[in-house]
Amino acid sequence: MNNSENNTVETKFKKAIIFVSILIPIVVAILFSVKLKDFGIIVEPLSYLPPIYATINGITAILLILAVISIKNGNRKRHEVLMKSAIACSLIFLVMYVAYHLTSDSTKFGGEGWIRTVYFFILLSHILLSIIIIPMVLFTYVRALSQSFDRHKKLARITFPLWLYVAVTGVVVYLMIAPYYVN
Repeated sequence: MNNSENNTVETKFKKAIIFVSILIPIVVAILFSVKLKDFGIIVEPLSYLPPIYATINGITAILLILAVISIKNGNRKRHEVLMKSAIACSLIFLVMYVAYHLTSDSTKFGGEGWIRTVYFFILLSHILLSIIIIPMVLFTYVRALSQSFDRHKKLARITFPLWLYVAVTGVVVYLMIAPYYVN
C-alpha cells in the first residue's frame, strides 16, 4: 500500500474509533451504577468473575510482553497473533467486568492509612489510562492493518507501556481489594 491508501484506511476507521472510544467509557460508567435487580431482573450475583477477569488482565500483560519480544525478534506473524489475542482478552475482560457490576454491588476498599492512598492512586491511574488506551490501541491496530508500519511503530511505543500498565494495575487492584469481597 502507498501512503495515500494507508491514510485512507486510517481515515475510514477514524470516526468509528473516536465513537467507540467515547461510547465505551460512558456506557461502562452508566452500567456501573445500574443493577439488573433495579429493573426487576433477578439474577445471581456473578461474584466469581473478579478473579477470572483479573487473570485475563494478567494474561493480557503477558501477551503484550511476548508480542513486543516477537516483533523485536522479527517475527511479525507471531506478533500479530499475540496482539490480536491481547485485544480479544481486553474485550473479554470488559464484558466480564460489566456483567459483574450489573449483578453485584461494588466492593469498598477496607484498607486504612498509607495503603488506602496507594490503592486509590493505582485505581485512579488505572481507570484514567484504561479510558485513554482505547483509542490508542485501536489507532495502533489500524495503522498495522493499513501496513503503515512506521506510524504504527511510533504510536505503539507509547501505547505498549500504557496498555501494559493498565493490564498490570488491573491485577494489582484486584489483589488489593480481594480481601474485602463479600461472598
